[in-house]
Amino acid sequence: MKMKMTGTFLTAAALVAAALFSTACGGAPDGGATTAARQPQNAQQPAARQPQQQATAQGPTVAAGAHDGHGHAVSDKTATARVPAYAKTAGELRDLPPTLAPQKFSGKTRLAYQAVAQIPKTIAQLPCYCNCDEGFGHKSLQTCFADDHASHCAVCVDEALLAYKLQTEDGLTPEQIRGRIVAQFSSPH
Repeated sequence: MKMKMTGTFLTAAALVAAALFSTACGGAPDGGATTAARQPQNAQQPAARQPQQQATAQGPTVAAGAHDGHGHAVSDKTATARVPAYAKTAGELRDLPPTLAPQKFSGKTRLAYQAVAQIPKTIAQLPCYCNCDEGFGHKSLQTCFADDHASHCAVCVDEALLAYKLQTEDGLTPEQIRGRIVAQFSSPH
């Protein structure tokens, strides 16, 4: 697959092509395998088995008696998934760590680093569902791009590219984007 980009502007066609490539191939951002990568919830489940979800500040809620997308029944009580760390105050958005130069990477990973460099404050307001806040102390999805962590993680890359599309093409606010990320990438236990 060949993508033409001018400057640091990401085209919608490049983002769509990268997303389609990722969905078709699965795994790491540039086609390699990764243990941190997870497919979005219910990616291949029949519609009849998908739970009813509604994003909340704490995470999505799943209707009683529903299935979790992995063939497991959810308890009769409403389950709330943990939402990983993200910037919640203006103070947390002031001194964001710089991201690595996109030129250090290729393919879909480069597109993600470019996207984060263009909308860092939006990305900082998003949780990262590889749960690196617990393992590496990351403060938000933006932190994943301050080092090479995201270059090894399909979850980080996919979230960043989705956020970029939702902001630049669909005009969503950071709060609306966060709701979409939570709904798509969270997995109640």
